[in-house]
This record gives sequence, structure tokens and C-alpha cells, in this order.
Amino acid sequence: MLFDMDGVLTANNAFHRQAWQEVAAELLNLNLSEHDLDTKVDGGRNPEIIERLTGRVPDETLARTFHDAKEGRYRALAQGALREVAGLSGYLDVLDSRGIPFALVTSADAVNVAFGMEALGFGDRFRQRVLGEDVTRGKPHPEPFLMGAARLGLDPADCLAHEDAVNGVLSAAGAGCRVVALSTTARAEALLSAGAELAVPDFRRWDTWLA
Repeated sequence: MLFDMDGVLTANNAFHRQAWQEVAAELLNLNLSEHDLDTKVDGGRNPEIIERLTGRVPDETLARTFHDAKEGRYRALAQGALREVAGLSGYLDVLDSRGIPFALVTSADAVNVAFGMEALGFGDRFRQRVLGEDVTRGKPHPEPFLMGAARLGLDPADCLAHEDAVNGVLSAAGAGCRVVALSTTARAEALLSAGAELAVPDFRRWDTWLA
């Protein structure tokens, strides 16, 4: 199993969207609409998102300044407010009991991953991880999920991926994974159109399905 983090382990997209709106206005002089957030922001790494928004690849200084400001603002907004998606812990318990390996495949950086894992009480439960800084091409490119499968020693076709964003579904499906999406961020119809086999609201009853 390959899990995205934001929107899959925790329904935190509102905090990311607010941070994007605030920091894009401050540093890029962009007033992001809900359509911009839906179609250009969700899923992927910050420099690639900036390119989608502006049509230009940001230089290293801007990319770093923006990343630090936006992710710092996100953590300030989300502090003390993160909760796991319903049913997740039971699902992970069953995966452990069945010996089914799982990995994290996220566009987040190490700081945000540590923040999220601590807030959710997961510690190092996701021992195999692919982070945004580990890949050269972020979602929707297949590279993140190809790397995730490789870190489990598996063919992507033998992996089930959980994603919440259209770009994430495109990445996982493009890598050859089956995808069950979480409708915590995008509409179910959009996720299915991108290549998900199913779109579900949370992980409740998945532990029963696997048992």
C-alpha cells in the first residue's frame, strides 16, 4: 500500500489552501481563486505549483523563500488541529497484522512529515518514505510512486495507492498502481476521471475488508 499524506492520513487541505492564498498574495502578488486552488495547487511540489500558477520556473531563491514561508504558515494554522482520517489506525493495524507492507509517498518535505507524524501520533510507523525532496519530478509525474513501489521491493502493478488530489491520482495511475482515492480534497468524479478505481470518504470498514 502506498499512502499520500496530506488529505489521506489527515484532512488538512483547508490549512494548505489558506497558506497558499496568503503567501501567494504576499510573495507572488497573486490572488488565488478557488478554481486556481482546485486545478493548479493541489498535488505536487511548491516550485512546480508556482510554475503552474505563473508560467515561469521560479529561481532557487524565490523557490526557497516561498517554500519556507508557505509551509511555516501551514504549520502555524494546523498546529493542534490535525486528526487522522476516520478508520486509518484500524486499517494500518490490519496491514501490520497481515504483513502487508506500506509506504508514504508525499510531496511534503521532511519538516512537514515530522510535524504530521507527531501530530497524528504515528512516530516512525511509516518506515519507508518518499518525500518531495527525494524526487526530481513531482506529482503528477509517476516518479514518486515508482520510487515508493521500489522502496517496498514491489512492482507498481502490485501496489494499491491512496491519494486525494487529481495530480496524485495521475501520478499513481501513471506509475501503474491501482488507486483508491479519498474524497477529502477533490470531488469523487474528478478523482475517478483521473484514474482512480474508487473514491471513498474515509477508511472506515477497510479493516473489515482486509480481515
